[in-house]
Amino acid sequence: MKEKEPDLESSLRGKTLKVYMYLLERSGSKVGVREVQRKLKFSSPSLAAYHLDKLVSLGLAGKTAAGEYFLAQEVKVGVLKFFVKLGRYMIPRFMFYAVWMTSMLITYIILYEHTWSVHNVVALIFGLLASIILWAETIKLIMETRSKT
Repeated sequence: MKEKEPDLESSLRGKTLKVYMYLLERSGSKVGVREVQRKLKFSSPSLAAYHLDKLVSLGLAGKTAAGEYFLAQEVKVGVLKFFVKLGRYMIPRFMFYAVWMTSMLITYIILYEHTWSVHNVVALIFGLLASIILWAETIKLIMETRSKT
C-alpha cells in the first residue's frame, strides 16, 4: 500500500474525496448513484457515477451487480489523516484537543482563587491562547473539507 499512497493522495481530492467521505460515513451499507448525487448536491447522476467508478478503480469502493456502491477499503491519506471516525461521523482530531483544553480552562477559571497574581494571569493567557488556536484549527479543517469540490 505504501507505493500507492502518492497516487491515492493525488486521486483522492475534490469531489472524489467528498464521495469517499460519504462512503466512509455510510460504511457497512450500500449507496446508489442518485443518493450520492442528492446528498452531495452534484449537478447530475453521471457526475456522481464518475466519482464512484473512480473510487472503484482505486480499490477504495466496490460495486454490486445491482449497481450499488459500498466502501471496500479505508485509507488515511491527505486531509483524512487529521480525522477520526466515530460511528458514522468523521471528527477532526483537533476537536478533541480543543474540547479538552477549553474544559481545562473553564475548570481553572471556576476553581482558581480570584486574585490577580502573575501565576493566574499567565495561566489564563496560555489557556485562552491554546483554546483559540485549537478551535481555529478545528474550524479551518472542517471548512477545508467542506469547500473542496
